[in-house]
Amino acid sequence: MAKYNITEKKEKEAAYRSLVNPRLMDEMSERILNVILVQKKYRDKTYSAKKLAQDLGTNTRYISAVVNVRFHMNYTSFVNKYRIEEAMTLLVDRRYQKLNMEEISDMVGFANRQSFYASFFKLNGITPREYKINHLAQHPSLTEPPKKKGRKPAEKKS
Repeated sequence: MAKYNITEKKEKEAAYRSLVNPRLMDEMSERILNVILVQKKYRDKTYSAKKLAQDLGTNTRYISAVVNVRFHMNYTSFVNKYRIEEAMTLLVDRRYQKLNMEEISDMVGFANRQSFYASFFKLNGITPREYKINHLAQHPSLTEPPKKKGRKPAEKKS
């Protein structure tokens, strides 16, 4: 007999998803992207689906339906996707090389390092540290500090 009783998760079709007018869903998905992506609300640790619904003058069930149908994920995964994408940029940007993982995760909106690592691994299949090491190994010039513009180094006199 199996040690764990593992059953496959069945995909349920929520009735309210099919009741939403497709044109309104398109409009709402644009508004959601504007708030989350353009206004960078994903960086706010406390910005919930409830706050988004209030900002857009709707309810959380409608937000959930739109995110599920248009983006094929739940609200948390949707927001974390943008956090991880920005983190990937910061991890390989030489201006942020001195920052540790907690500082990077904080900058992009994660409440703690554990949720950052879990989300990063779920999306990319490797940890943020592994991503940074792999990327920098492929592009060694990124490990050099940025050069100062303007003056040339002074020549030494013999």
